[in-house]
Amino acid sequence: MDLSLVVIARNEADRIARCLRSVPPTAERIVVVDASSTDATARVAAHLGATVAIRPWPGHVAQKNHALSLATRRFVLSLDGDEWLSPEAADAVTAAVARGDADGWSLPRLNQWLGRPIRAGRWYPDRKIRLVRRGRARWVGDDPHDHLEVDGMVRALQGDIHHVPYRTVWEHLATIDGYTRIHARSLRARGVVARPWDPWVRPALHFVDAMLLRAAWRDGLDGVALAALGAAHVHLKWRRTRSG
Repeated sequence: MDLSLVVIARNEADRIARCLRSVPPTAERIVVVDASSTDATARVAAHLGATVAIRPWPGHVAQKNHALSLATRRFVLSLDGDEWLSPEAADAVTAAVARGDADGWSLPRLNQWLGRPIRAGRWYPDRKIRLVRRGRARWVGDDPHDHLEVDGMVRALQGDIHHVPYRTVWEHLATIDGYTRIHARSLRARGVVARPWDPWVRPALHFVDAMLLRAAWRDGLDGVALAALGAAHVHLKWRRTRSG
């Protein structure tokens, strides 16, 4: 199959095998761009047949575009080391590559939190473009919020990309701290000025959107917790943007 898989990873020795083994077995080239992991990520990936490129972390967009540039087949599937394809998604990717009837394809992403899949709120379906025709797409956006931009038609596929963004609550909180610092710097660099009410009104709107408009309550206490953590993320981002 005329497909390359490119994966970015750092310290994913416990999860990289699941990611690589989930792709269609007929993928002709697998590349893992390892951001100088301190664990066995590179060794595990190489053992499974991947070409491993070690590259210090330059940011999400830059790292993912570098990974994209290493693909050599006509179609490219991009994943992170903490993601993997469901069997249905792998079959959908295989069929899409065989048809070749678009320049990009999106898949829903099913995020898990503390071992439980989250099927409502702002976490699902969280549809992402991840399969593209080589040379027709690039990663864009402000770190850490990136996405694939496609020159041409994009079609929707069925079958989930599974994703475990945080191993623990503490990792989730640390990520909020780090990402809000990065995003606040990016907003200030673009000349965005936070108004006095932004750190308060925006989080409230985020919570209402998650709980009521996107029915986060369907996931029980986990859904409420994620809506609250999302609001905390928004508050901290805009507070840091305002304070400089």
